[in-house]
Amino acid sequence: MPDLADKLTFLQRSEAYGDAAQRPQCIETHMSWVFLVGDRVYKLKKPVRFPFLDFTTLKAREFYCREEVRLNRRLAPGVYLGLMALQWHDGTFELRPQALANSPENTVDWLVCMRRLPKDRMLDQLIAQGRVAPGDIDALVAVLGAFYRSVPAATLSPDDYLARFQYEQAANREVLLRPQFHLPDAALAIDRLDLALAQGAGLLRERASGQRVLDGHGDLRPEHVCLLQPPVVIDCLEFNPQLRQADPFDELAYLGMECEVAGAPWIAQRLASGCAAALGDDPPPALLQLYTAYRALVRARLAMAHLLDPVPRLPEQWPPRASRYIACAMAALDALAGPAGIAPVSAAMPHGSC
Repeated sequence: MPDLADKLTFLQRSEAYGDAAQRPQCIETHMSWVFLVGDRVYKLKKPVRFPFLDFTTLKAREFYCREEVRLNRRLAPGVYLGLMALQWHDGTFELRPQALANSPENTVDWLVCMRRLPKDRMLDQLIAQGRVAPGDIDALVAVLGAFYRSVPAATLSPDDYLARFQYEQAANREVLLRPQFHLPDAALAIDRLDLALAQGAGLLRERASGQRVLDGHGDLRPEHVCLLQPPVVIDCLEFNPQLRQADPFDELAYLGMECEVAGAPWIAQRLASGCAAALGDDPPPALLQLYTAYRALVRARLAMAHLLDPVPRLPEQWPPRASRYIACAMAALDALAGPAGIAPVSAAMPHGSC
């Protein structure tokens, strides 16, 4: 049977995708290899196991490929085209659409096939070029509002919802405070968020008890938003339902925070106010600041966690990125400590925006 290296060698050849195919461009991510071929994208999941996912078996990779297509069609109709079976027979590989794959015993892996989106319409690229217009965000709000109105509420208690934030905070503390990282303000930011979560526990409980926690996207970032007409959003978290279960305004605070880090701070307020109107739900500003601080510290942790890999990719980029997120968390916590906040969080030197 072929091994992983054999599969990757085959998938990096143009003949894997047909005689007329261009040579694939291969991009490695934390959990996948992505092959860009003409107007198509093929994604092969790595056979990896983390605390939050397990792709180590062929059966699991097939299941999560199917989940990826099913879930992402909610916000990206027409983009996720289906599954491709990587088959091995008589010493030869063949990549076939699922409907044409014969002899299931010959299938040695599964790939997700997508329509390739125009890079110059991705939100992160448009922010970098200063080309995002208010109307673009209004169109995105319309898509997200319809999505959040259509998805079911998560089945979890207020205590369970609050416990998820406490669990993530414990993980933030374990990673960000490692002595080898030397991250300024990390300990202060974590301590302040601990206190803010305790003071804001009532707000969080109300969101869960009011069935405001939904089966959402799970990773709403600018690089996953393509401003077509209408916009589409890709790369929903298919591998862990709990990570998708979120308050829409948690996801919107996350996206707004990432837009601010990227250089477009005005987007956050337009997203929040637009979706508040679309959903008939106007949470207090303190809740949005609490979600922003929480998401910023999780992103700081995930950045630094790359350095814990045996062979980190791009190791020089993660500490500066984590520091930017910590500054963003501190700015949100400063806002919480102000007159409109849930309560004075702590005495601290003022911080700027993200």
